[in-house]
Amino acid sequence: VLVINKTDLAPYVGADLDVMDRDAQRMRGGRPFIFANMKSADGVTDIARELRRLGGL
Repeated sequence: VLVINKTDLAPYVGADLDVMDRDAQRMRGGRPFIFANMKSADGVTDIARELRRLGGL
């Protein structure tokens, strides 16, 4: 699982999350990736769910 963290900082560093999403889809070939912001816990549930799924739990 690719975790793209600190998404809240994207506007301050000139990162475009839409471009990152398209690039991740293209480069990952269907493998999972999740946008997150650990400071505010955004995406934590998605990460845990994906890890449980991949771990067969």
